[in-house]
Amino acid sequence: MSLLKSIATVSGGTAISRVVGFIRDILIARFLGASMAADAFFVALRFPNLFRSLFAEGTLNVAFVPLFTGELHKSKQEALAFAKTAFSFLFYVLLIFVIIMEILMPGLMFLFAPGFDQIPGKLELTTSLSRITFPFLLFVSLVSLLAGILNSICKFWAAAFTPTILNLCMIGSLLALTPFLSGESAPAYALAWGVTGAGIIELLFLTWHIKKAGYLFGLVNPICTLFHMSKEVKILLKKMAPGVLGSGVYQINLFLDTLFVSLVGAGAMSWLNYAQHLFQLPIGIIGVAIGTALLPVLSHHIKSGEREQANTQLNRGLELSIAMSSASMMGLIILAEPIIRTLFEHGAFTSNDTIHTARALIVFAIGLPAYMMTKALSPFFYARGDTTTPVKIAIVGVVLNAILALSMMPFLGYVGIALATGLTTWVNAAQYWVRLRHNKEFSLDSLFKYRVVRIIISCIIMAIILIIGRWLMQFIPSIDGKFWQILMLGILVATGGLTFFISLLTTKAFSVKQIIAFLKRKGGKVHA
Repeated sequence: MSLLKSIATVSGGTAISRVVGFIRDILIARFLGASMAADAFFVALRFPNLFRSLFAEGTLNVAFVPLFTGELHKSKQEALAFAKTAFSFLFYVLLIFVIIMEILMPGLMFLFAPGFDQIPGKLELTTSLSRITFPFLLFVSLVSLLAGILNSICKFWAAAFTPTILNLCMIGSLLALTPFLSGESAPAYALAWGVTGAGIIELLFLTWHIKKAGYLFGLVNPICTLFHMSKEVKILLKKMAPGVLGSGVYQINLFLDTLFVSLVGAGAMSWLNYAQHLFQLPIGIIGVAIGTALLPVLSHHIKSGEREQANTQLNRGLELSIAMSSASMMGLIILAEPIIRTLFEHGAFTSNDTIHTARALIVFAIGLPAYMMTKALSPFFYARGDTTTPVKIAIVGVVLNAILALSMMPFLGYVGIALATGLTTWVNAAQYWVRLRHNKEFSLDSLFKYRVVRIIISCIIMAIILIIGRWLMQFIPSIDGKFWQILMLGILVATGGLTFFISLLTTKAFSVKQIIAFLKRKGGKVHA
C-alpha cells in the first residue's frame, strides 16, 4: 500500500469520526446543555482518557509496532507468540489497575475535580459516571494493540474506523437508553454506558478483523504472564518508557486543566469542552495529516544525509500549516457565535451557553496556527531520533500553562484557562523554532517568505469578506428554524473558503498544480 493511500485511509477515518462526533456533540447539547450533569459526564469521559495515552495509542503503538514487525520478519509464528504475551500482559495489568481505580474512585474524583464538591450532588454524580466509563480504558488499550497488529500487516481501515464506533455507540445509547432511565441525569448515565459499551464493541470488531487476517490468538496464563515475563515483553516495556514520560507530561496538563475548570463554576467544563471539539477539528484532520506525511519524508532525507532537501520539505510543510491554520483561525474567530448557535443551541443548550462557548472558541482559535506549526516542526526532531527535545518543550509548556491559568482565572474565569492554553501553544511553537535555529539545522528559504506574505494577505481578504457577509446577513429577512441557520452558516463558510482559495491563486502564493503536488509522494519526496 502506498504512503499516500495509507494516509488517505487514516485521514478518511478521522474525518468520518469527526463528522459523527459533531452529531454526537449536537445531541449532547440538546439533552444536557451546559448543566451539572453535562459537566459531570465530561469529567467522567476525561478520566479514562487521562491514562489512555499511557497504556494505548501513541505510547504502546510506537513501541509495539516496530517489535511486532521485527518478529514478523522472522516468522508469523514468532510474531503471534509475541503478540499473545504482550496482549495478555496488558490485559491482566489493566484489569488489576481498573479494579483498584474503581475502589478508589470517590477520592480520585475529589482530587481530579475538587471544585465539584461545592455543588451538592455534583461530585457524587461525577464519581458514579466515572465508575461506569473507566473500564473503557481496558478495552481501548487492548483495541490499540490489535490496531497495531493490523497496521503492521497493512490493514489500516478497521483501526481507522474504531473512533467512529465510539461516537456511534454514544449516539445510540443517548437516544435508546435515556427514555428508560429516570431523573435529570438520565442522558449522562446513558452516555456513560455508551462509552464502555463502545469499548467492548471496538474490541470485538477488531478481533473479528484479526481472525479474518489469520492472526487470532488467545490469552496466556496470568501467573506466567505477570511473574515470568518473556524477553520480548521486557523489551516492549523498556521501549515504552520514554513514551510514557512524554505522555505523562500531557496527562499532567490535562489533569491540571480539569482541576482548574472545576473551580471556576457551573457550566465552565461544558463550555470549554464544546469549544475544544470545534478547535480540534482542523488539528485532527489537517495538522495530523501534515505531521504524518512529513515524518517519513524528513527521515528519508536526514538518514541519507540530504540536509538541504530536508530543510526544503520542512519549509513546504510549514507553508501549508500556516495557510490552513490561519484561514481556520480567522473563520473560527469571526463565525464563532453563528457556528455555536447553529450546531448546539437547542434543547437544554441555551443562548447564554452559546455566548460563553463562543468566547472560549475565539480564545482557543488564537493558538491554532501555533499548534499546527508544532505539528509540522516536531517531526524534524523525531526524524533524527531526538525524542528528548519534544518532552523538554512539553514540560516547559505544562509549567507555563499552570502559571498562566492560575494567574488569569481570578479575573477571566474559564476564558483565562482557554487563553492560558492558547498562549502556551505559541510558546511551545517558539521553543521548537528557537532550537532549530540555534542548532543551525533549519532556515527559511526565499520561497517560504514569498508565500507567507501572500498567505497573510489572503487571510486578511477572507476576513474582510466574512465580516461584510455577517453584516449583510442582518438585512436578509430571517426565517425561523434550524434549516435557515444552517443555510446561512453554510453560505458564509463556503464564501470564506472560496475567497481564501481564490486569493491564494490571485496573489500567486500557490498554484493549483503545486497544491496537488504537495499531497503526492514520489520516490520518497514530497513535491511543491
